[in-house]
Parts: sequence; structure tokens; C-alpha cells
Amino acid sequence: MAMQSSGKASIFQRFDSYQPSKSILIWACVVTAAATMIIGFNWGGWVTGGTSRTAATAAGELARGELASAICVERFNAAPDAAAKLIEFKAIPDSYKKRQFIEAGGWATMPGQTSPDRRSVDGCSTALSA
Repeated sequence: MAMQSSGKASIFQRFDSYQPSKSILIWACVVTAAATMIIGFNWGGWVTGGTSRTAATAAGELARGELASAICVERFNAAPDAAAKLIEFKAIPDSYKKRQFIEAGGWATMPGQTSPDRRSVDGCSTALSA
């Protein structure tokens, strides 16, 4: 008993015989490119050149501030009267006056600069307060 073929073609036969038009192929490429970009920028971690430059600048400034803070703490601790200055520093109740104390001592002024950087003073004050 042989199987009779029905009038309907199977999905595989329809797929093999399908020939899309050029406009459908072009639109499929456009939609695929758009979907790739949307997924890449929203979930893939892609960023534009401007965003990456901004992030790199911020990271560089943060690293420079941390390094300057560490140098400030080292200079403070290397001073001949460091123990007395630390007691005097910790006795100051106001954080603004603590920053002024560090600025006046000159520990936060880096070589080649005429005034201390705000980040280095803040970091130095935080580290010495701990």
C-alpha cells in the first residue's frame, strides 16, 4: 500500500522552493543590523568613542587623586613632628578645617604644582582620620 501524496507540500519543500525578492533580503539585512546594534549597545556593553573617552578621563583623574593622597599621607608620616601633628589633626572636629590643616602643612602639594589638588587633600584627610 503506497502512501498517497496530499495536495499540501511539507514545510521543508516550501522552504526549499522559497525565493525571496531582493527587497525582502535588503530589509532583512537592515533589520538584522539594527537589532544587532540595539542589543550590543543596551546589553552587550558597547559604548561610543565619546563615552569611552569620558570614562577613561574619569578613571585617570580618580587614580591620580588616589596616588596624590597616598603621597600626602607618606609625606605627613615622614615629617619630623608627625606624631604631634597627627594628634593635632585628629583633635580638629571640622572636616573643612582638617583639609585646611593639610593644605597649610604643604603635604598635599605635589612637585611642580603651586597648590594642592582637592582630591588629594580630601583623600589624605580621610586616610589620616582613619
